[in-house]
This record gives sequence, C-alpha cells and structure tokens, in this order.
Amino acid sequence: MDEHGDRIDVALIDDQQLVRAGFRMVIDSQPDLSVVVEASDGRQALTELAARRVDVVLMDVQMPRMDGIETTRLLLAAENAPKVVVLTTFDNDEYVISAIRAGASGFLLKDVPPEQLLDGIRTVHRGDAVIEARATRRLLQHVGPLLEDSMDRAQLPEELTPREVEVLEAMAYGLSNTEIAARLHISETTVKTHVGRVLSKTQSRDRVQAVVFAFQVGLVRRSDLLGTED
Repeated sequence: MDEHGDRIDVALIDDQQLVRAGFRMVIDSQPDLSVVVEASDGRQALTELAARRVDVVLMDVQMPRMDGIETTRLLLAAENAPKVVVLTTFDNDEYVISAIRAGASGFLLKDVPPEQLLDGIRTVHRGDAVIEARATRRLLQHVGPLLEDSMDRAQLPEELTPREVEVLEAMAYGLSNTEIAARLHISETTVKTHVGRVLSKTQSRDRVQAVVFAFQVGLVRRSDLLGTED
C-alpha cells in the first residue's frame, strides 16, 4: 500500500476537463480511493507525477503536446513507477497495441460503468489481475490480429513447469484466478503462487504482459479466442 495506509492515490490524465471531472466524482466517492493529481497532457503529467507519487494512473491516449503512449513509456521507465491504466475505445486498436508495448497494466473503456471503473483501479493496484476477465477476453478477441501481426515470436522459458504453462494459457484466455482454480482443480492460493512464478519466469510486469507473451510464443491464437466471449 501507499504512504497513506489503505488509500489508493490516483492520477487522472486526460485533455477533456469534463471527463476528468466525471471520473474524479466517481473515484472520490470511495473511502479507499482519492484523485491527487490531474493533468491535461503528457508533459504536464510527467511534471506533476515527478513531484507527487501515485499508485494508479488513468491515462488517456490522444492528447496534445505528448500522447498517452509516450507518456506511459517515459513514466514506466522510472523506478517505483505507478500502475498505468489506459483509457481507450475499441475503435483505436493501434493505440491499444502501442499501450501494451509501452507497459500499460490494464485497459478501461471511456464509457465504462462506475462500478467497473472502481473495480478496475483496485484490481490493477492489487496486481493479482489486470482487469475483469471477460473484458480481457473481449479485448484480446478484438485486437488479437494486431497482436499476432505486430509481435516478434518468442520461446517458452525452459524453467516453466507444465502446470505453469497451463496457468499461463488459462491467463491468456482471460480466466480469473477463481476460474483457473476450478479448471485445474487446485486452490486459489496455489493459482496465485503459479501466477507469480509465471510472471517472474516470463519477465512479465503483470497479466497483460503475460498474455502478450502467450501470443508471442504461439501458446494461444486469436482464432482460439473466437466464440469464448463468455
């Protein structure tokens, strides 16, 4: 947790003041969440975030002076960087791919319902999941072709155990820890242990990066995801 105990400090980076105001109202209504930084473009964001550490950054993509992709890349290059959640729409596939490459830890649609916004922030901050599993699944179905076309192939690390490969594959299909536990007939605690080892051995920052890795090694393909919306 951060220096304020259980409170999650959030930064809002978006060039639309009304968008920031709406998100702030929802976030500040929660006792465990607080918006402590706002910025209207990437350069201002980097300046503000150099002076004030936060836990989670909600980052718009298309902004003047410096866009959200470059801002995310520069922000995550620093030590003790916050988690970055990119605000996106499904009609901006290329930005989603660029955000993945820049190291974003999650994605939210700009018109996301308030409860999903709050859950997304808490989920990314916990680090045990990136975003609600079905949203991850839909995202991968949508941008899968671009992932397959734009990523260099990689090899599975030899140190990954067969069980860890199963867990990685399940993560790539958007399964939650609870769903993985049920599928593999193991406890959620054991799943969390396997997930941690998968992230470490694949050198993935979080589950989004692990899913990208699963595409890179050919463990899962976009065609495999078709028809798995629910």
